[in-house]
Amino acid sequence: MVPELPWMAVFLGVVAGTVARLMLLRVDYRQYPTYPEAYLSHLAIGVLAAFTGAAVLPALQEHQWTAATFLVLVGQQFTGVRDMERRYLSRIDRVELVPRGPAYIEGMARAFEARNYVVMAVALLTSGVALFSHNPLLALLGGAAVGVLGFVVMRGKTVGDIARVRPGRLEFNGSLLEIEGVVLMDVGLRDAREKWRERGLAVVLEPIDENARDTLASPGQRQAMVHDAAAILGVYIDVDTPELTPLARRDLRSGNVVLAAMLMEPDIGPLLEVVKRTPLLEASVRRPNSVRPGRRAAD
Repeated sequence: MVPELPWMAVFLGVVAGTVARLMLLRVDYRQYPTYPEAYLSHLAIGVLAAFTGAAVLPALQEHQWTAATFLVLVGQQFTGVRDMERRYLSRIDRVELVPRGPAYIEGMARAFEARNYVVMAVALLTSGVALFSHNPLLALLGGAAVGVLGFVVMRGKTVGDIARVRPGRLEFNGSLLEIEGVVLMDVGLRDAREKWRERGLAVVLEPIDENARDTLASPGQRQAMVHDAAAILGVYIDVDTPELTPLARRDLRSGNVVLAAMLMEPDIGPLLEVVKRTPLLEASVRRPNSVRPGRRAAD
């Protein structure tokens, strides 16, 4: 006869893991998820992750070795979550006025996968402490500590951590739109040039070191900054108006990045704050300073 599992430990682990997923499931700078069905989908997967993490140690204590093999299956399901998010976000990116770009989408998909691992860790520690200490309060405190640690680790760095972000000077040289000598595009229509003069905002990003310089050089990182500015502050464009599209270009001489945007809120203060808070994308981070003289960079 199969021994009865310590259900109290499992229950506490599931509760702690579910609460952790609820705290992570919020509308943030990515503007996703927003609808109830998306919340329900992610919450359901989070509950399954919490139950798996909570049941592992009690199952092993009762010598239910087969139960541990379900961790492999759950890991495959989390990979499926990442693929699902990637496909969904890639499809809707085709109809965005200012797209996120593949690098941003991949980072978001990985984040949703990693959040389930955080939930599993919270549930596992909570159930483990409850199982061996027989103290529900201590178990919940332990789970909370793991949750806080997971939140801090997943937060990552932002553009403001690697660059000085300041207002720039937007001007026209004939029909060429420039920011402090860096040409962004040729604006042929007179009406479009007038709109840029009236509502255009300019931002200059000065990297703090070589690592920051090469990270900001990534087109994916620059596209993420432009998308966040448009999504949060409102974009002043419509379909088939490319001359009004926000964009970012690199100064090849200094390594600075300049960004021009025409937004529904033509205020430089909020734009500077949004650019600073744009997350550094995993696919864009470069660390040339970590390669010492005489050592070859890893492939």
